[in-house]
Amino acid sequence: MTAVRPRRSALYMPAANARAIEKARELPCDVVILDLEDAVAPDAKDLARDQAALAVRAGGFGGREVVIRVNGLDTPWGLEDLAAAINARPDAILVPKVSSAHDLRAYGAAEAGGVPLWAMVETCACLFALSEIAGAGVGLAALVIGTNDLAKEMRCRLTVERAALAGPLSLSVAAARAHGLVILDGVFNGIDDDEGLLRQCDQGAEFGFDGKTLIHPRQIEAANRAFTPAADEVAWSRTIVAAFDSPENAAKGVIRVEGRMVERLHLVEARRLIAVADAIARA
Repeated sequence: MTAVRPRRSALYMPAANARAIEKARELPCDVVILDLEDAVAPDAKDLARDQAALAVRAGGFGGREVVIRVNGLDTPWGLEDLAAAINARPDAILVPKVSSAHDLRAYGAAEAGGVPLWAMVETCACLFALSEIAGAGVGLAALVIGTNDLAKEMRCRLTVERAALAGPLSLSVAAARAHGLVILDGVFNGIDDDEGLLRQCDQGAEFGFDGKTLIHPRQIEAANRAFTPAADEVAWSRTIVAAFDSPENAAKGVIRVEGRMVERLHLVEARRLIAVADAIARA
């Protein structure tokens, strides 16, 4: 199995804010996304680019994954952002407004530089090209939902329950799984709405997301809790693995474990869940 890395909480931090970057080095999130795009005003784009590259080179983020979100290549800053990010070599480069595999392939310089790409799912056109985008290659490792932009394009109401986005969210998860990608849920805008945040984190876990993108440090705890495998689930997974590891079950496709039918498809999921739990424990 490929090494599992926890991505329960992915916090956007405006790269123009040096204090925010410094703070991110000590926050209990799994991923820090240094943002050059939405969180940065036009007159601060150059500063944000320089500070993000410097922060990545300086390190000090511990076990946290560090990602740079660049501006699109159709903006005045995109090309410089991409070049600076490749040279800085973060764990990944997050690219916005991807609507087709062609859009994604335009970032091929990142693949040539050996830096994985993550792609935002935030346009209506993207929804009709999800499998094509997810299977585009070019070093793509993850999809990230951009619910604010998607809701704006769809002109739908972005409620806590996100009923209008249930279809797009499920299809995005399915596309990611079909092509072996990580997928992160979109942000929750209610910074002070703790109950709403908990409900939406739980919903994201039910959809099958690996974690959730966040806009404020106070949201980290809820995301980490929702996307951490429950202790009883981990224990049951270990029971399944132990049962199939028994010599008498080595050639069986279906066995009985504590009165329940268990197939080898359950074994695969059990091993994945254990790997996630172990990775979190090591973090």
